[in-house]
Amino acid sequence: MKIQELYYFLNERIPESLSCEWDNDGLMCCPDGSREVHRVLIALDITAAIAERAINEGYDVILSHHPLIFRPLKALNDSDPVAKKTLRLLLSGVTAMSFHTRLDAVVGGVNDTLAAALGLLEVVPFAENGEEIGRIGELKDVMTLDDFAARVKSVTGAPYVQVADAGVPVRRVALLGGGGASDADAAKAAGADTYLTGELKHNQLTDAPENGMNLIAAGHFYTEDLVCRRLAELVAEADPKIEITVANSNAVRFI
Repeated sequence: MKIQELYYFLNERIPESLSCEWDNDGLMCCPDGSREVHRVLIALDITAAIAERAINEGYDVILSHHPLIFRPLKALNDSDPVAKKTLRLLLSGVTAMSFHTRLDAVVGGVNDTLAAALGLLEVVPFAENGEEIGRIGELKDVMTLDDFAARVKSVTGAPYVQVADAGVPVRRVALLGGGGASDADAAKAAGADTYLTGELKHNQLTDAPENGMNLIAAGHFYTEDLVCRRLAELVAEADPKIEITVANSNAVRFI
């Protein structure tokens, strides 16, 4: 399978029409779309370390959730970290493709993967500004907030989670992997008693008892990284002969 063919395959299953208007993703850099794909490196982020690994270990493609290029580049030189990575990949013949908010929204994407791992049932989208990225569903059995938070830690691998207790049991859970602070009100409007995301504002956490909805912030990376397994499944579906590696791109340590 050629690089361009792999991108077309993924683009059909994770359509660009699902992307938020402000987003930028897709075929981020592609030195040669006619090149055969033998090895794909999958990671949530294309960090400098991930880029160098792809170059040094002979990968043809890096496939990521977070875009390599999010804001427009004003120049291509080594003084800007994103431009430097892009140049390194292009000069080394490595393609980078990213699927961002459309992978959040698509059926089976970031948020469906997280919902399934947590055991949510009857999962449906919920929307903020018409963008149906988040998911809301029911637990089979009511849980205490502490027990559900422990499940979140276990499923995501997060070293800790922030929990704001509104004094209600956990049954109807809304979630949005990554930076979902702006969607908390939409989660409440959708009927959630508990909202899980990667990052929340301090005032949201402190106001949770008054607002009547439990809040859990489990980290941007940890609430999204599970989707890398799904990306690996899609690449294997496209061409079983492709060698696939899923890498941990987390550059943040907790001390």
